[in-house]
Amino acid sequence: MNILILGSGGREHTFAWKIAQSPKCKKLFVAPGNSGTAGIAKNIPISVNDFDAIKVLVKEKNINMVIVGPEDPLVKGIHDFFLNDNEINEVAVIGPQKAAAQLEGSKEFAKEFLYRHNIPTAAYKSFNKENVEEGYAFLETLKPPYVLKADGLAAGKGVVILSDINEAKTELKSMLVDAKFGKASSKVVIEEFLDGIELSCFVLTDGKNYKILPTAKDYKRIGEGDTGLNTGGMGAISPVPFANESFLNKVEERIVKPTIKGLQKDNMPYKGFVFIGLIKVGDDPKVIEYNVRMGDPETEVVLPRLKNDLVDLFLATANQTLEAIDIEIDERAATTIMLVSGGYPELYEKGKIITGVETIKDSIVFHAGSQIKGDHIITSGGRVMAITSYGKTYKEAIKKSYQNIEKLHFDKINYRKDIGFDL
Repeated sequence: MNILILGSGGREHTFAWKIAQSPKCKKLFVAPGNSGTAGIAKNIPISVNDFDAIKVLVKEKNINMVIVGPEDPLVKGIHDFFLNDNEINEVAVIGPQKAAAQLEGSKEFAKEFLYRHNIPTAAYKSFNKENVEEGYAFLETLKPPYVLKADGLAAGKGVVILSDINEAKTELKSMLVDAKFGKASSKVVIEEFLDGIELSCFVLTDGKNYKILPTAKDYKRIGEGDTGLNTGGMGAISPVPFANESFLNKVEERIVKPTIKGLQKDNMPYKGFVFIGLIKVGDDPKVIEYNVRMGDPETEVVLPRLKNDLVDLFLATANQTLEAIDIEIDERAATTIMLVSGGYPELYEKGKIITGVETIKDSIVFHAGSQIKGDHIITSGGRVMAITSYGKTYKEAIKKSYQNIEKLHFDKINYRKDIGFDL
């Protein structure tokens, strides 16, 4: 079959790498893709939000399946766009419809869903600029640190955690009144702070059945020791050492099952990935957030540990026959370390020449913010490449990734030297 992946990051390169291994994949296209996908698929320079151009491409290339990588087109309703068009409604789309995509598109919507279905999460209230004074008063009732979340999509940067009450009030004003995150922060959710250690749970569902994929833990902050600004993710490891069988049983019973049942109860059709951001408080899991797609850079450690043919899994998702498939997991640990542009997540320069990619042995290089220009691979984004390695333990895998990173270079290259430090 002919398959189209939408997106241009490390997640999409990882999807392409995995799908290209399937005998069921005849032709593989990525829109818009990057320098990594160019080597295993045909890149098409189309925006993930240009639905009309995507339709033309799907018809022209006889595409049978579309895998939606990023959240934006899902929240904007790309799945519904396909379903409502007689010319393309037979094409399988992996990703939820617009109504369910609100689980990521709106923090308030997600919190209401969690409360409605008795899924453990932090206490919260939401505010807009009309009741910002009530927001200040609510902050006064909480113990520090204070958690403020822009309601809408803010490219992974809309969550702020502050220890000082006055800073929290200033930040709330900045988000609501001064529109710090534009439309995304026209509403802000304030939550109680949960003290624990975070991890990610990934579920593939066909709307009736579900399969739980390997757990992962990512590192969001730019600086060593989890300091500095939030980023899209600086590295990840899988499996998560502290997530033992008893804890994972709690995750499935208290969180995964009620989430899938809740989607059915609320009549929100869902064929795709549910990313559940969890925090382990004592021995109990609570939900921090939902995403409606795979995480990045977690995809770069989760998919390499999946032994199944990914196309088989996606076909079963489209046909609602996931219960017939057993998930097979590689016993080895996988780790990934993200190379980023100097200055990221704030201002950074693009167009830096990357060297050494061809010298990497024993690790997989997943390209993210990089493109081909002439004979060179150049940087084109903040997060440039993810270096993934296997090992008997996560420590062995991390060591391998760091050894290979030394062979790579671009001007102002930056990466965290302490991935896995807290385990």
